Amino acid sequence: MASQNSDEFLVERTTIVKAEASVVFALINDFHQWTQWSPWEGLDPAMQRTYAGPDAGVGASYAWAGNKKAGSGSMVITESVPDERVVLDLAFLKPFKAQNVTTFLISPNAGEVQVTWKMSGKKNLFFKIFGFIFSMDKLVGKDFEKGLSQLKAAAEKG
Repeated sequence: MASQNSDEFLVERTTIVKAEASVVFALINDFHQWTQWSPWEGLDPAMQRTYAGPDAGVGASYAWAGNKKAGSGSMVITESVPDERVVLDLAFLKPFKAQNVTTFLISPNAGEVQVTWKMSGKKNLFFKIFGFIFSMDKLVGKDFEKGLSQLKAAAEKG
């Protein structure tokens, strides 16, 4: 993990899912499926979602605009390796501006799948100033844990 004084950050969480890698991959690789497991679903019942590009895989994009809790931003899948990895560029617009890379690693092992969710990026001025009060890990780590738990539940029931 990047040090607290570094200009870069890394947030990472992992879980084990008792499902086929293809099931987990399909839930991550298609933004339309994120409503089943994203930790940010439900923050704003009136949130506006816009999908563009292909339904899934490289070039698929998703934008959202919501209340103060949900904020606004967009994601674009930049790399998609079936049953192994999905990489996206994530742009937050509100409540703060930030550009981050988000990676999902899917590692099958004896009937289970290890799923790792990583987000890395550079600390912007906001986080450099307030980084002494809270870290990116504290800010989004619990969201990643909730999302992975919900992803696990969606994959295991499907």
